[in-house]
Amino acid sequence: MTNKPPVFPFDRANYFIMIVGLVLIVLGFVIMAMDKEPYGFGFLGITLGPIILLLGFLTQFVAIFYKSKK
Repeated sequence: MTNKPPVFPFDRANYFIMIVGLVLIVLGFVIMAMDKEPYGFGFLGITLGPIILLLGFLTQFVAIFYKSKK
């Protein structure tokens, strides 16, 4: 038997992009929670927070499919 190093599905860059996406998702939820309008119908809760969340989920999508050039 040969001792081959394990092959991981993701690279270091993938994990970095995933962490950035996770931070964006948490930031989006925090921004939505900061809205002071009733039922969250202010700018933060209905516009800015969801946009940041969408960017976070899109970043996660990119992190999964990103292939580094080796």
